[in-house]
Amino acid sequence: MNCYIYARVSSLNDRQSTERQVMALSDYAKGQGYEISGIYEEHISGAAKDKKVLSACLSDAKANNVDLILVSELSRCGRAIWEVLATIKYCVDNNIDLFFQKEGLRLFQDGKVNSVMAIYISCLGFCAEKERENIYFRLSQGRELAKTKGVKMGRKVGSVKSHEQKALEYQQVIKTLKKGLSVRDAAKVCSVSISTVQRIKKEFTL
Repeated sequence: MNCYIYARVSSLNDRQSTERQVMALSDYAKGQGYEISGIYEEHISGAAKDKKVLSACLSDAKANNVDLILVSELSRCGRAIWEVLATIKYCVDNNIDLFFQKEGLRLFQDGKVNSVMAIYISCLGFCAEKERENIYFRLSQGRELAKTKGVKMGRKVGSVKSHEQKALEYQQVIKTLKKGLSVRDAAKVCSVSISTVQRIKKEFTL
């Protein structure tokens, strides 16, 4: 059986890497005797709606008749339940199996849609979305409490990021621009504003 690996982390810099996910999924594929036909790695927030690498992975799997896509966990496909379900529906419609390693779930069983697992996936997607909402709520409460205590939020007035700090923080933007993408396309791929890409392009002479 041939398969693809899809790995995603939220950070655009070196704080997070897809290496651990790819390694674990590669070991799983090897243990199952699967042939890895492609590895898709994406650096974008789970809340971002336009995951270009995930979309490419799905469309390529359909075009190349790939049997299975390996993913480390359900939340790698998105934080919002509707986004996760859209991915599931695409795979069901195109007979592409999905395996979520953390949850130990397969979308198909004996060539048919596993209805019990589909319900379970919906529940897990809902829980992931609610957890994201809870985290946002707790952070908002923390900020409001800090403000009432007179704590100033954000960077200190007058502080400026160094050239090295920007190179690290926006390395994905820099790499994308070096590949020849336009400012607008780079902004979409990296989930940043057009003005940010323009500023980085100018500062790093890209």
